[in-house]
Amino acid sequence: MKSKTIRRWSFIHTWNSLICTAFLLMLALTGLPLIFSHEIDHLLGDSPELREMPANTPHLNLQQLVDAAKAHRPHEVMQYFGSDDDEPNAVFAIMAATAGTEPNSSHTFMLDARTGEALEVPSANGGLMMFILRLHVDMFAGLPGKLLLAFMGILFVLAIVSGTVLYLPFMRRHEFATVRTDKSRRLRWLDLHNLLGVVTLTWALVVGVTGVISACADLIIDAWRNDSLNAMIEPYRDAPPLTHLAPATRLLDIADRAAPDMRPDFIAFPGTRFSSEHHYAVFMKGNTHLTAHLLTPVLIDASTLEVTAVGDRPWYMDAMGMSQPLHFGDYGGMAMKILWAALDLLTIVVLGSGLYLWWVRRRAAKENAR
Repeated sequence: MKSKTIRRWSFIHTWNSLICTAFLLMLALTGLPLIFSHEIDHLLGDSPELREMPANTPHLNLQQLVDAAKAHRPHEVMQYFGSDDDEPNAVFAIMAATAGTEPNSSHTFMLDARTGEALEVPSANGGLMMFILRLHVDMFAGLPGKLLLAFMGILFVLAIVSGTVLYLPFMRRHEFATVRTDKSRRLRWLDLHNLLGVVTLTWALVVGVTGVISACADLIIDAWRNDSLNAMIEPYRDAPPLTHLAPATRLLDIADRAAPDMRPDFIAFPGTRFSSEHHYAVFMKGNTHLTAHLLTPVLIDASTLEVTAVGDRPWYMDAMGMSQPLHFGDYGGMAMKILWAALDLLTIVVLGSGLYLWWVRRRAAKENAR
């Protein structure tokens, strides 16, 4: 590789890395506990426990659960109902002052599906893990914070690509995993930095790209609302305001008939971000581990309970749905979480050693200048 080309790639790698390293260190450090968020919630006692009841205890119907949620928070309105595969006897309810309240101002709690008993979920409304999640997702700055982190993710991907290009000539001259222990400390750290960078290359690219996609989730959802959702609710554009809300009792049965071979993930009530002023939206997911993150909306008229549309999944919504669990290693159980944590720790070493190498090189340049 020509020296001019090497200098160009070195410039790209150095400055992309320096600009994003502080943010990436924050993301790597906060991402580590988030990989084990469910386990940490249980350890801290932030996961509510349902009371012991006979295995065949029947569940309340959906409208009874809606009534139970409203009785628990009588001055708020329903936004969402969601299920949890790990707790089949419970549903998660999200309520707020208005249907259009933004997510960070909503309140999440659990309902026992058999009794309607409301159980608070501290970790979903504050506490240590929510603090770490907000810091990781948007640095408590909302959309501007998310877009800043998305930009840092792009710089990270460019740093990975440029670092790989710079490492290729070294690999042609030496065996893989060579660390020149007989050389200076700076060269030893340089070799270790390059080696760990190559070892974590694929994982870092996956986490970097999925992190950028996840950080742009608000923009992706807005694009879906402006494109797919608007097309599905076009017949209701000039409809009068909803005056009668049909009971939610049969929503899941109706959605199941409209989207067979799928199962419900969550319900968006009228007026929320994922529905319209005139519809219940039941989001159905696939039955396999992979398709369980791909959602298909079934729009149900909130006054007549007629299915008005079964939405297609735009590619960008599929990309967002698959990127978020992959970003945190939620696809493969505990084994994948441990692997994700180990690679995260190695990435922290790569980032720290990169800062050290830049500082040593800068100090040496100043000494030479003197």
